[in-house]
Amino acid sequence: MSSDTATHAQPGRAAGQPPPAWQRRLRRFGYAGHARPGVRERLVPPYQEPGTRLWETLGAPPAVAARIARWSGWGGPLLVALVAGLTRFWRLGSPQNVIFDETYYAKDAWSVWRFGYEGTWPKTANDKLLDTPQHIPLSDAASYVVHPPVGKWVIGLGEQLFGLHPFGWRFMVAVLGTLSVLMLCRIGRRLFRSTFLGCLAGALMAVDGLHFVMSRTALLDLVLMFFVLAAFGALLIDRDKARARLAAALPAGPDGPDGPDGSARPDATVAGSLKLGARPWRIAAGVLLGVAIGTKWNGLYVLAFFGLMTVLWDVGARRTAGAARPYRTVLRRDLPWAFLSTVPVAIVTYVASWSGWFAASGTFSRARGWQHSGYFRHWAESAKPDGGGYGTGGAFDRLLNPLRSLWHYETEVYKFHVGLDSPHVYQSNPWSWLVQSRPVSYFYESPRAGQEGCPKDAAEKCAREVLALGTPLLWWAACFAVLYLLFRWALRRDWRAGAILGGIAAGYLPWFLYQERTIFSFYAVVFVPFLCLAVAMMIGALLGPPRATETRRVVGAVGAGALVLLIIWNFIYFFPLYTGQTMPMDAWRARMWLDTWI
Repeated sequence: MSSDTATHAQPGRAAGQPPPAWQRRLRRFGYAGHARPGVRERLVPPYQEPGTRLWETLGAPPAVAARIARWSGWGGPLLVALVAGLTRFWRLGSPQNVIFDETYYAKDAWSVWRFGYEGTWPKTANDKLLDTPQHIPLSDAASYVVHPPVGKWVIGLGEQLFGLHPFGWRFMVAVLGTLSVLMLCRIGRRLFRSTFLGCLAGALMAVDGLHFVMSRTALLDLVLMFFVLAAFGALLIDRDKARARLAAALPAGPDGPDGPDGSARPDATVAGSLKLGARPWRIAAGVLLGVAIGTKWNGLYVLAFFGLMTVLWDVGARRTAGAARPYRTVLRRDLPWAFLSTVPVAIVTYVASWSGWFAASGTFSRARGWQHSGYFRHWAESAKPDGGGYGTGGAFDRLLNPLRSLWHYETEVYKFHVGLDSPHVYQSNPWSWLVQSRPVSYFYESPRAGQEGCPKDAAEKCAREVLALGTPLLWWAACFAVLYLLFRWALRRDWRAGAILGGIAAGYLPWFLYQERTIFSFYAVVFVPFLCLAVAMMIGALLGPPRATETRRVVGAVGAGALVLLIIWNFIYFFPLYTGQTMPMDAWRARMWLDTWI
């Protein structure tokens, strides 16, 4: 068969369509073009075979080196996660204090495990919790809170295991921070089909200062990040499995220049009619996104972005498989299931996350009304918005009234969030987040000479601070990585770049709608994993393609290695600021690279 009439389709060209004229003219002079993978390989690219050269260089026998390489897909991520866990759990209870917004979430977490809803604490509660002996002055009077309960249930689990003190309320956040590093290594491996790049992405997040500090502080944003990243990983697995089903259904084709051994050929009938049905991993993503929304409401934007992203992935899969009208095919075959697997599942999961609030129905008396129940729990029974109120007698009313009350609660919370504009010394505009121009100080003390580790001969007070600052060199490198990914996605149609950019956009862009609100740079922790994936992808490009010359690979390896070592050094340099260690004032000033950090 002539190469001009090959039946194998190339990207952007249907099966049977001849190559462009410029390629045919160049072939007269011996140009053959790059060998293109077959359709099955384009649908589900194979993983890179792990090499043994490194382990043999280190002295391992060939059999041992082969075994290590074979297990590197899990061994590498577990090793990176181990290092991340050791650093995150090191002196986790320090500072032995209630820092920043732990004053809300640590106490609310204890309350939801006691009552199912957030109770009331006196203004002196923090001091009483840190006293010896400890006193827990919690009242069951409902308190008005503005965030859903999932993150507080998670934080409270650590408190149930270790008690209501700093180590206890930070424990589960540190666990999720460590597991998110492991998860990112595996997600990066699946995304790039490279164990090295996957572990590199996880290692970069392990040494990011913002992720590190948030992993050691009982706030909700790290919990939200964990569920968002897990949902992204579930959608990646779903993408691979759906494309594998398409690839398996394609008919075999004859040998040709466009595919190895004629492994498969695009088929418009198969690509346009194959039903993929309800996909378990996409349903799992819907549950995880519902839990994310149940942690903080900005998970809603992630649901919208990820929903669009997974539909576009289906369009790409159908097109690669040979669908004549991939958008129409996805609209008919995939979109209904995609919607049902994510949006309703996420909504049901979110409502279920309020189960403790629903269950705390409390008691009623004519003299005092409803008691021992969550805030607004019985609004539907007691309020009369139209002069007549809602019914309370029938079973239908008993089912709907809690939902009406929750809806009213949510509308009040929404009004609070959109109207929150009280100035704060550490608030920042989202335009400045990528360069980390205004980090948030969670804790600061000035120990005197001879106290709390301050040298006795210190000429002035020392400084002790926990600063939620992303590792500067990593974040500044990420700015260039985002530009590189925009190029890869817009001009090279690289789906991996689009997926990473989608994750960044989902966690970042919505905040530009609320620039007048009081918002903080630590909200950016939600898209830190995607920034690390972006930097890892850029470093992979610096290393050069496999067919590059030896000189190109050496130069790329030196440049990439220097960048990674500088990022690691930068994290170590700022480590005392991340962990609240006491340092001389001159050492603290040396780390204030920008005036806006003070």
